[in-house]
Amino acid sequence: MSNLVAGLAPWSSSWLAGFTVCMSLLVSIGAQNLFVLRQAVRGQHVRVCVAWCVASDALLVGLGVAGMAQLLGRSPTLAQWLQWGGALFLLAYGLFAWHRALFVPGGGMDAAGGARVVRGVLGVVSGLAVITLLNPHVYLDTVVLIGSIGARQQGWLKGVFVLGAASASLVWFVSLALAGRRLQSVFANPRAWRVLDGLTGAMMLVLAWWVAQGT
Repeated sequence: MSNLVAGLAPWSSSWLAGFTVCMSLLVSIGAQNLFVLRQAVRGQHVRVCVAWCVASDALLVGLGVAGMAQLLGRSPTLAQWLQWGGALFLLAYGLFAWHRALFVPGGGMDAAGGARVVRGVLGVVSGLAVITLLNPHVYLDTVVLIGSIGARQQGWLKGVFVLGAASASLVWFVSLALAGRRLQSVFANPRAWRVLDGLTGAMMLVLAWWVAQGT
């Protein structure tokens, strides 16, 4: 029995490291989280959004563990570009959210009848892909930070680390989807969308400033 426990210890330690590090970054407010929350509140293609987020997180962490983190880490100039690119992306996202809050009644609802603005699954996934893959800040967090930690694992434990990170992503986005579902009654009022977009814009601008500072 002691030999079995000793054999499982490295496995559980690597899995827990991947889960903890990934979860600590996921719980912070980000463009991807807010996109999934909006879709959950609308009740549109939520499972597809969760599947995309988990798969993309696993892929990006895996790339970082496989060596991309070290490659990016050896290029201070590239890291600087990613930092400023991420700040500009978040700034644009925040300003766009404020545009919805101020000039688009309801943000995602029809002001008169409260009808949902229905988007096809391809449009939803495309929007989520842009937010995920074209946001330079994602590469700093997921590939460089998480990937560099996972790269320290030995041999097959790197794969266990990636699995732990993917597990954290699954738990987080399923929880986010369930929370959005519970908020559907609140967002039946178009004014609630204005409030959400206003808060989203403010949070994205603060995050853009934080990223630009390099903290």
